Amino acid sequence: KEVTEKLEEVVMIWTKQIRQVLVESEQIRREADDVGPSAELEHWKSRMSSFNSLLDEIRSSRVKKIISILQAARSKTLLQWKELDGSITIAANEAKDNVRYLYTLDKFFGPLANASPVMMEHIPSLMNTVCMIYCTSPYYNTSEHMTSLFLKITNQMINTCKTYLCEG
Repeated sequence: KEVTEKLEEVVMIWTKQIRQVLVESEQIRREADDVGPSAELEHWKSRMSSFNSLLDEIRSSRVKKIISILQAARSKTLLQWKELDGSITIAANEAKDNVRYLYTLDKFFGPLANASPVMMEHIPSLMNTVCMIYCTSPYYNTSEHMTSLFLKITNQMINTCKTYLCEG
């Protein structure tokens, strides 16, 4: 019983730390007003890396042993643990999926940043790709994500125009 209580304390500490990571990941991002679309890809890559690391840790043999001991002891702390495990898995899958879809836009980021204001040749393909993401992505097709992406694409177009005007 003493061992079980110690292990429950450890799992409760992990639970608190994981909840903090999940809460922080859902907070509104603070970004510069003129950040471009490549920042969106970098954000999701960073998030994917964080959640994949967390999943690796949760699925380590050390953690599995502790969880199996608590299962055998029928610990009540496992209900919260299973819920968090599911939340982390969903967050990791979302980040991985969003990175995969945003990489399809990556080929447009360079031309968008380096083109002259006559960048119209890239816009139809870019919009078709954004439409494909919206129509097929199970996670990225929200109003919030699309607004953020369009804002960053627009920022990049404005920055490109400013650069062109200042150099010309």
